[in-house]
Amino acid sequence: MEFVDLYAILGVSPDATTDELRQAYRLAARRFHPDVNHSPGASVTFKDINEAYEQLTTPGRRLEYDRLREDRSAVMPGILLETLYSRHYVKPLAEPQLLYVLVKIQPLLEMSLSSDAPLNLALVVDRSTSMKGARLQHVKNAVHRIIDECDEQDVISLVTFSDNAEVLISAQHTTDARGLKSQVNSIQADGATAIYSGLQAGMDQIERNRHSRYVNHIVLITDGRTYGDEEECLRLASEAHSLGIGISGMGIGEDWNDRFLDQLAQRTGGDSAYISSAEAVSRFLGERIRSLATAYAERTNLVVAASPSVSLESVIRTAPRATTFDVEDQPIALGSLDGSVGANFVLQFHIDASNAKPGDELFVGRVDINGEVLGSGNRIERVIDDLFVEVTTENVSEEPPPELLDALSRLALYRLQDRAREAMEEGDVAEATRKLEYLATRLFESGQEGLAQTALFEAQTVSKTRHISDQGAKQLKYGTRALFSLLGDDDG
Repeated sequence: MEFVDLYAILGVSPDATTDELRQAYRLAARRFHPDVNHSPGASVTFKDINEAYEQLTTPGRRLEYDRLREDRSAVMPGILLETLYSRHYVKPLAEPQLLYVLVKIQPLLEMSLSSDAPLNLALVVDRSTSMKGARLQHVKNAVHRIIDECDEQDVISLVTFSDNAEVLISAQHTTDARGLKSQVNSIQADGATAIYSGLQAGMDQIERNRHSRYVNHIVLITDGRTYGDEEECLRLASEAHSLGIGISGMGIGEDWNDRFLDQLAQRTGGDSAYISSAEAVSRFLGERIRSLATAYAERTNLVVAASPSVSLESVIRTAPRATTFDVEDQPIALGSLDGSVGANFVLQFHIDASNAKPGDELFVGRVDINGEVLGSGNRIERVIDDLFVEVTTENVSEEPPPELLDALSRLALYRLQDRAREAMEEGDVAEATRKLEYLATRLFESGQEGLAQTALFEAQTVSKTRHISDQGAKQLKYGTRALFSLLGDDDG
């Protein structure tokens, strides 16, 4: 049965009086009501606040809820939420002031080891002509390893696609590993790339066993661009998200559309990865499957509701795998919450404190994370944190936490490559070259010599040909993204 802490949503204690509930609701209305706050996160938050207030101010319903809450009192929260600020003070100035917040969520160790939920996994593999040879063989080897590593409770299916899709292995438990591997070996490369047909067939296989007790996930492996059906694929991803199905994408080589694959994965909270060589397929696929197998919660969502005087500029997951989210699309789908590593996010706000007074505690916004705890009988875990800064006219010297500074440093590198690519697409060759050269300098300073050489080569290529190579663009994008996984390492 779904259970959430209604008192936490309203920001009151469980013994709050009716007057205190009413006061909390009025305060929440001033912060989040759609008439005063037009951000997507605020509308989602206020809907939850309305429902909580209605239930807690209806005597019979509150009594019923309190009994349920008492029954659940033995179930301690399994997720810790920590926030680190780039600053705790702002001045009452006319211009917007920048605030970064690092949000860290981590399942408690004893909680993260208790789910052990089985997988309901569909592998959707491109078998078009361009996959012929080493690429397809390495994919086959990777699928063999996944079959060997699957538990007897897991369900696996395999769909191949080129011009059309074919269900090579229908959804089943891996009781006959040798027979399944023989089916995998029969894959032959031929035809063009039509991703939608493969995804639809993968969805159909997931649907045969879809249940909240499973981690329901599709992994798409492709080396090419799909033509004419990208919007259909994205609509399918939205449908998958509504059903609690995640999608991750792996692009092999240079000819696939990285922005499309990013969008496809983000619709469901999945991940996208760049596989630069056929040999790396097995390692990347294995890592993705292992992270799903250690999930603490599934169908996880994030809502960031900024106050009316604050704008949310960006939300970027920095761990365990870096992803940029669309702040307008809330709630933000996070997919699986890995019980072994948790997740970190950097939030960027612009604060308007022009009407604030010294000494005021200025409300920045609310962070709300919820997900369905695996193996708990549909229990919804929810953690909420309200963010505040203090208004002052004093010059306060603040040193942001080292962990946040490290994340922002790596974020700057990731954004540099993105802005260089945007400048190139706008035809500004000089700006693209300048940003790539600066990126190379910063990467050399960070000890990332390989990536730095790539940035320098692409800067020279742009200045001569007015073009960024597909290979270089992907190496810089996914290479700077991968730097987030190094947070805390000694090599920086």
